[in-house]
Amino acid sequence: MRTLLTLLVLTLPLSAQSLAVRAKRLYTMAGEPIANGVVLVEGTTIRAVGPAESVDIPAGTRVLEAEVVTPGLVDAHSVVGLAGWLNFDHDQDQLDDSAPIQPELRAIDAYNPREPLIEVVRGYGVTTLHTGHAPGAVITGQTAIFKTRGDTVDEAVVNPFAMVAATLGAGATRSGKKSPGTRSKAVALLRQELLEAQAYAKKHAAPDESAEPGDDDEEGEKKGPPKRDLRKEALASVLAGDVPLLVTVQRAHDIVTALRVAEEFGIRLVLDGGAEAYELIDELRAADVQVILHPTMTRASGENENLSMETAARLHAAGIPLALQAGYESYVPKTRIVLFEAAIAARYGLAFEDALGLITIDAARILGIDDRVGSLEVGKDADLALYDGDPFEYTSHCVGVVIEGEVVSEETR
Repeated sequence: MRTLLTLLVLTLPLSAQSLAVRAKRLYTMAGEPIANGVVLVEGTTIRAVGPAESVDIPAGTRVLEAEVVTPGLVDAHSVVGLAGWLNFDHDQDQLDDSAPIQPELRAIDAYNPREPLIEVVRGYGVTTLHTGHAPGAVITGQTAIFKTRGDTVDEAVVNPFAMVAATLGAGATRSGKKSPGTRSKAVALLRQELLEAQAYAKKHAAPDESAEPGDDDEEGEKKGPPKRDLRKEALASVLAGDVPLLVTVQRAHDIVTALRVAEEFGIRLVLDGGAEAYELIDELRAADVQVILHPTMTRASGENENLSMETAARLHAAGIPLALQAGYESYVPKTRIVLFEAAIAARYGLAFEDALGLITIDAARILGIDDRVGSLEVGKDADLALYDGDPFEYTSHCVGVVIEGEVVSEETR
């Protein structure tokens, strides 16, 4: 249970560019909601948070007001920025299906910060995106984390290499005679790549520096440090625990396979999708796995045919670290909106603040960025979403968005 937020105020002088956001109800996600609350911003960060009577707003400070204010929303998994909102080939970089395993593909190299779809999701309060390569092959590439503002990648990026994205189950297999044709083949390919990355990392860690180029050891292997291999470097980061392996998997037996591979190689696993995760609560809890659950309203077909809208509530009740995502849709506009997905999760068993947590502080924790975003606390990024009513009510609107102290939207949406 969250403890009561105590007012914290830095003793630094305010700049002329300061901003105050007032809310009739302020959800900080670091304590109890505050009636008639204020967030005071200086520069890019939060200077003070508390009841209005306890926070002095200096003269000349710009003031925004809203019925409800929350932390900027965090979309825990998306393809926005790689996938555009139309079905044109030039803005569909979310999946390269030319090979089953391509961990060297970097999301940061394909992310388009000027993609109109980014502005769309931002208009509903999404200020942080964990985005990258979509499911559809054994390993599809890397993911990255961006703020939903900025005209260049450098302006938007928070973490250029967040996870390596993989897929198991029917989503990883190919039809006809293409490889992999079966589940076991897909897992074999993944294990083989991990084994080769282990050997690569070991040789890099202790190379024979005295060896001449081209020298062989007793087993015929080349001596000296190996040449750089981008594929193996990416997976070596997974094996070292520097980044997790994000595995999109839906069926219960495929989830068990993902757990088995993670245990074999001692890697951090983030389960993505998890349509049948409710069948494996004990196993997930024992494995200490984090889950980025499928959008609540995902269509119940194919591998998702057994999904439940109550899964978020059931996993949360079991104490499994959990977040919600927008995911990827093959049809326009290519993405869902996490605000609405959380609202439906609240309708199906989650308390309001618990559902809001899945798209704010809980998502930030899973992504490893909770020191910057996810809650309204002194010193954190000044990312806020402003609403004219209950954010989960269909008739409410997002009326303002602030990212790192900059008012990026005042359009009613």
